[in-house]
Amino acid sequence: MNYETQLKGDEFRSADFEAGDEALARRKRMILIVAAAAILILGVVAFKLFGGAGGDTAVGAGDQQAQTVTVAIARPQDVTNMVNATGSIGAIRDMPVGVVGEGGRVLSVRAEAGDWVTKGQTLVVIERSVQAQEIAGLTAQVEVARADARLAQSNLDRAKALVANGFVSKAQIDQLSATRDAANARTNVAVATLNQARARVGRLDVRAPASGLVLTRTVEAGQIVQSGTVLFRVAEGGRLEAQARLDEGALANIRVGTRATVTPAGSTRSFEGKVWQISPVIDAQSRLGIARIELPYNQSLRPGGFATVQIAAGDTTAPVLPESAIQSDTQGSYVYIVDEKNKVQRRAIKTGSVTASGVPVVSGLAGQEKVVLFAAGFLNPGEVVKTKIQQSGAAR
Repeated sequence: MNYETQLKGDEFRSADFEAGDEALARRKRMILIVAAAAILILGVVAFKLFGGAGGDTAVGAGDQQAQTVTVAIARPQDVTNMVNATGSIGAIRDMPVGVVGEGGRVLSVRAEAGDWVTKGQTLVVIERSVQAQEIAGLTAQVEVARADARLAQSNLDRAKALVANGFVSKAQIDQLSATRDAANARTNVAVATLNQARARVGRLDVRAPASGLVLTRTVEAGQIVQSGTVLFRVAEGGRLEAQARLDEGALANIRVGTRATVTPAGSTRSFEGKVWQISPVIDAQSRLGIARIELPYNQSLRPGGFATVQIAAGDTTAPVLPESAIQSDTQGSYVYIVDEKNKVQRRAIKTGSVTASGVPVVSGLAGQEKVVLFAAGFLNPGEVVKTKIQQSGAAR
């Protein structure tokens, strides 16, 4: 190999190196272009997902993680304060009806529990055979006394006719007059004794002292009863009542004539009534008094039964919330509100009695706060949330 041949080989190797460097540069440019495109695509995706870059992106991410809660602005509204109580149902006038006479064997019973009776109606007939014979004897004595009185009057009349002829003296006339007066007096005594016996027999029958509803019956035919034995209990006029037991504070807020709703135990039906009497004393042991609520008669109202009572205790204006919004712990009742920064805050409140519209908040809320309605137990003070506002009526 000569020098010329060696030179041409070096030229060929130099051309190959230059071609390889150019290909490597093209590959690097392609990689840079693809990387730039990938970065641009990721930026667009990030902007779509987080709503922007830098600080705005961080806020958007926090919003995505915050839970959504339903809130309502519980504006003040007119509500009726209700006092809740328990009590029993009974008759306003529960009359015991029994034997007022001497008693005896019962022949028949003419009333059942649940019957309506009228004043003077015979409820029980008691055997009276002995008393009937006594009346017969007294009746005969009255007839004898009347015959003696008639004879004495006749003797007096004849004597007076003979006075003018001098056959009868004035003294004899006076004596016959006294005999006549004594006979009339004996007649009156016999009649009074007969009437007394008849009155005793009349008292053997047990009669209703007033019209009303028979509540109980404790007598059967053939039973021997004595004077003073109670055989029936009658609700005068069928008038019933609920006796609600209330504390001193509740009693102070109600008045005679206040309307009330009574629901018997085990029943879904309620009955409207009104307070007709408020206990003038408080039980020293239980510290409770009684409000007596008059009710119209209904077969579903059974005296002696248990009932729940709601008494209207006046109107007030206050925010009203559903029971789901009210929380409580050892510190008392509270709600969660959401401030202008969407942060949860705890607010202590004082509630009134539950009404049909919800729970009135008598203190703690001004009526403009956004109150969390549901799932407040899963929140913590200071937590950031997203809110969904429920319109008026939602807080009911």
